[in-house]
Amino acid sequence: MIALDTLHQLPLKEKLFVMEALWDDLSQTEDGLPMPQWHKDLLDERESQIAAGTAKFIDWEDAKKEILAAVK
Repeated sequence: MIALDTLHQLPLKEKLFVMEALWDDLSQTEDGLPMPQWHKDLLDERESQIAAGTAKFIDWEDAKKEILAAVK
């Protein structure tokens, strides 16, 4: 097992590599990841809106600005 002290000592580039490797591994086993019911309900609702043609989308740059403004 990797000690957290070892991770803390890694340069940023290597930390990002490890993070991406972990995410890739986790995304391969998504069935094993628990999903709260509220999250599933929200995803189902959004899929229904897309199928019905009523979903609204915004540019990713605009979305990032809205998110940053909301958390400030």
